[in-house]
Amino acid sequence: MSAVCQVTGRKPGFGKQVSHSHKRTSRRWDPNLQRRRYWLPAEGRWVTLRVSAKGIKTIDKRGIEAVVAELRAKGVKL
Repeated sequence: MSAVCQVTGRKPGFGKQVSHSHKRTSRRWDPNLQRRRYWLPAEGRWVTLRVSAKGIKTIDKRGIEAVVAELRAKGVKL
């Protein structure tokens, strides 16, 4: 599974890790992904989403119904 938030679309950032001697090696910064279950009252069922911490805040602010409607408009199967 790729490290991508289903709500915000956040992906890993890539760059270099610089040691004390300034030797540079590749690394990546993964988003803070969580697997969360949300209850959809309109459908009477749970949906499981892989969301970042920012995505959880977005769902708290806008509501799960609005976020799920937007995801379905994009063509995401839930």
